[in-house]
Amino acid sequence: MTDPDTPRGRAPALAVASAGYFFVLLDVTIVNVALARIGSGLGGSRSELQWVVDAYALVLAAGMLGAGDLADRLGSRRLFLAGLVAFGGASAACAVAPSASALIAARAVQGMGAAAILPSSLAIVNQLFPDPAERPKAIGVWAGLGGSALVLGPVLGGLLVGPLGWRTIFWLNVPLVVAALAGGLLTLPEGARAKGARVDVAGQTLGTAALAALVFALIEGGKNGFGAIPALVGIAMALASFTGFLAAERRAPRPLLDLGWFRRAEFTGANAGAGLMNLGTLGGLFALGLFLQETEGLSPLEAGLALVPLALPLAALTPFTGRLVGRVGPRLPAGVGLALSGTGYLGAALVGDSNIDTPIGWAFLLVAGAGMGVAVPGLVAGATEALGPDRAGIASAVNNTSRQVGGAIGVALIGGLASIGTSLIFSGGALLLGGALSLALMGRSPDPRTDVSAVRQGRIRRAAP
Repeated sequence: MTDPDTPRGRAPALAVASAGYFFVLLDVTIVNVALARIGSGLGGSRSELQWVVDAYALVLAAGMLGAGDLADRLGSRRLFLAGLVAFGGASAACAVAPSASALIAARAVQGMGAAAILPSSLAIVNQLFPDPAERPKAIGVWAGLGGSALVLGPVLGGLLVGPLGWRTIFWLNVPLVVAALAGGLLTLPEGARAKGARVDVAGQTLGTAALAALVFALIEGGKNGFGAIPALVGIAMALASFTGFLAAERRAPRPLLDLGWFRRAEFTGANAGAGLMNLGTLGGLFALGLFLQETEGLSPLEAGLALVPLALPLAALTPFTGRLVGRVGPRLPAGVGLALSGTGYLGAALVGDSNIDTPIGWAFLLVAGAGMGVAVPGLVAGATEALGPDRAGIASAVNNTSRQVGGAIGVALIGGLASIGTSLIFSGGALLLGGALSLALMGRSPDPRTDVSAVRQGRIRRAAP
């Protein structure tokens, strides 16, 4: 095993942790260009295609809080490797699924593996780089390498789906996961384990039920109207489950989600911005992927290439904006980046349906992607710094849960809209609102040379916002 206390030892460990994030994002984006072929191959309806996306996003969102707590208490390395095993096995199950319902079930299991990978990968990064001056740069690298999946996903999906069929996008994960497991066993540090009570089973169960019922209500409401019985039942179950979740968290000795954390404006702003970011971007990506193939008649590869301007800036900019966050704090990159991304989506909506796949449409998508590239490191750093490095696992889990919940709602809500223009307007509005909340609630970070835990413990005063 390499020595993680040296720069040479930290680099391969950072690469492995970033690879885990890459896998999680790859299976968010690569599926979008395969949806039309999945629908024709398995005979799935539009609502079933929404569940192919949302089963993964929903379980990922619902499982990350518990996984983040486990990463802090049991060790991020152990949970990360277990998540890779589950993710790889579920990917193989997706590849051989005989029906839409079987694919949806396998995607849910895949989401469980991703829920273990994502918060533990960021906890590993925080563990590898305890120096507050270095940590934002490392987070930028992690976000950039992982975010490259947003570029490669649509292109790889298009290259594979056209000649080889949609099942190959899931077979692709298997050798990648095997390589990551080997690298993880060799490079990842063991890490400290925090002592704590047993897992909050009531909170996990009720939280998962609330999210599932909400997404079900949104999908059914988009299909049959929100006055239909299935949508009304889903709304009632979501409200009841969420009420029970809040009550359970107030009583739990060690709650899954400490509601007191949200009294910290930086934490609330970072998570509100993260949720609205994915609501707008993943909802818009779902709508764009189907529009380009079903309405514009593009092949999967052509659709994937058309989406590259949206994804390329995220992978290209995040390593540099991570350094920016280290210098100016997370507030401005998060807020301004989200506002820029929202402006890009609104511009794409205004050019008209027929011009989305033209240079002017690509230009606006490029602006939207650039805004995300600026915002992501700020949102991640804002959430983790608000709770301090000793709670990096759960802070990462809450932030990523906010993103995945937002993404699941976005696919269910925006994906059911009839017009691509209307879908993009909703996407842009969500991103602009996220930018406004981030700017309003997130204060400036402490001086990057100041240890965050020392600031929180009162040994060093926090810089004025």
